[in-house]
Amino acid sequence: MEKTIGEIIVEAMPFLDRASDAVQPRVQDLVAAGGTTARNVLDGVWMEVPLHPVLTDVPIGSWTAALVFDGLDIVSGKQAMRNAADASLALGVAGGFAAAAVGFSDWRYTSGGSRRMGMAHALLNAVGLTLSTSSLVLRAAGRRNAGRLAFLAGYSLNGMGAHLGGELSYKYGLRVNRNTFEATGPDDYTPVLDESELGTDEMRRIEVDGVGVLLSRSEKDGRVCAIAATCNHFSGPLEQGDREGDTVVCPRHKSRFDLCNGKVIDGPAVFPQSGYETRVREGKIEVKAVEENVQEKVE
Repeated sequence: MEKTIGEIIVEAMPFLDRASDAVQPRVQDLVAAGGTTARNVLDGVWMEVPLHPVLTDVPIGSWTAALVFDGLDIVSGKQAMRNAADASLALGVAGGFAAAAVGFSDWRYTSGGSRRMGMAHALLNAVGLTLSTSSLVLRAAGRRNAGRLAFLAGYSLNGMGAHLGGELSYKYGLRVNRNTFEATGPDDYTPVLDESELGTDEMRRIEVDGVGVLLSRSEKDGRVCAIAATCNHFSGPLEQGDREGDTVVCPRHKSRFDLCNGKVIDGPAVFPQSGYETRVREGKIEVKAVEENVQEKVE
């Protein structure tokens, strides 16, 4: 099988596992030490999408603008172009440090190939960011040509790093909603369990139409609630998690979801769990998929 560009780059760095073994536990401890609020900010729970891809647009866009302005400066010799190049470069450096911090947070739960590629992604971008920072220093010292060369080298490495970031998302599915790839469940009410079999404080996983559904009763009003039983972050089995009131905590990475609407309370998950409508008829609990979670199959 032909290897991807990302795999070729990763194979050229045989030290990635050793580096990851040393760094990943420290990143996990550092993020955990910040508390739940800091973790949710880094994960992007507050904006309901992963934060890292949003932040990467800042350095990529700014550095591309700096490249253009550097070219215009060389052609025209105008001070305005020079100032614009330096300002764009500086903005990119600031955005790069922010993106790096959030990126390491996203990487803290990866393993295997995605962990190695994530470390390679981080190393390339870190060296590229260092070169861009050096470029700012060289420009400030009057060594503009050396600064341009440092920036071009950094921009090239960041481009390679961006390619690995694309493979992390689209090959390994890092930070995507795993529920999207599961079966959606019944599109009409389907009996799944006798009502008497679901206790007040119980969480019960049932299988229906090829999908796992987590049933529970709300502590507030006793109604039957149903959400996808597989955590959309890294496919953790929610039925094995801890129930805390009307929420469930994933046993793998401690994402917390509302049992009745699937909403994320605490990350690292950022997407709500797929939901199911419920009703009780003739002593049977019936469920059907919420319409917005049903996707047409592409033939």
